[in-house]
Amino acid sequence: MYGFDSYVAIGDSFTEGLNDDLPDGTFRGWADRLAEILAEGRHDFQYANLALRGKMLDEILEEQLPIALAVKPDLVTLCAGGNDIIVPGADVDAVAARLEAGVAKLREAGIPVLIFNGPDTKYLSVMHVLRGKVGIYNAHLWAIADRHGAKMVDMWAMAPLHDRRAWSDDRLHFTPEAHRRIALRAAEVLGVPVADDWREPWPASEQPSTWITSRRSDLEWTKAHLLPWIRRQLKGESMGDGLSPKRPELAPLLPLEQIESTGVSLPAKDLREIHHHAS
Repeated sequence: MYGFDSYVAIGDSFTEGLNDDLPDGTFRGWADRLAEILAEGRHDFQYANLALRGKMLDEILEEQLPIALAVKPDLVTLCAGGNDIIVPGADVDAVAARLEAGVAKLREAGIPVLIFNGPDTKYLSVMHVLRGKVGIYNAHLWAIADRHGAKMVDMWAMAPLHDRRAWSDDRLHFTPEAHRRIALRAAEVLGVPVADDWREPWPASEQPSTWITSRRSDLEWTKAHLLPWIRRQLKGESMGDGLSPKRPELAPLLPLEQIESTGVSLPAKDLREIHHHAS
């Protein structure tokens, strides 16, 4: 249906699905949600998610891109470079040039590509300092999409993502509701009809933020997330060290409700086996 029988997602933690938790300890995320929309319950729909938290652009292009090129699916989604541009002193133009090389390879292979630009951080305390970098990178991404015939999910313009409730406590990853909306927006860009509207306003907030609560939140965030991130950067470590992609190869997508209906939490390995043998 809609011309998509197979889909490969490549990228970092955003595409892996942090922090859209599943009962087994893995993450669902917008890419899994998009795959479910594209599959429409069909057991013959093939899906792989090679994304892994902490991956830098060059790692994604060296480790994940060749797999996508080899299997040549009906769709590849690519969101990468965010971890690169937030590093102090990063050359945003150079990062964009490397990403373009990856997009070009996919398009030259005849693979439809969907890319994502960065969300507007204006409304995030502390993280708003990245807004200029994200804006420059986004301008490059629009040009890349235009030059190579890729489609774009414009997260910068998604007003629901400007709400604090779209963001997890780490201010880097989205909440489950935001992942749901991003999947709906991606489907819309691909021309796939959906029942829900990603533009639906958030409910009225019952706990308006005050200056004191905001500063307390900033301090807690610094201790819990910023300082550990700085330590990892200094040591050359990554959140994804020692981990493997949750769906490393194209396999039939078992509808989520079939997993949830079992009433048990399955480890990621077992879930992959279920997906692999589904018919």
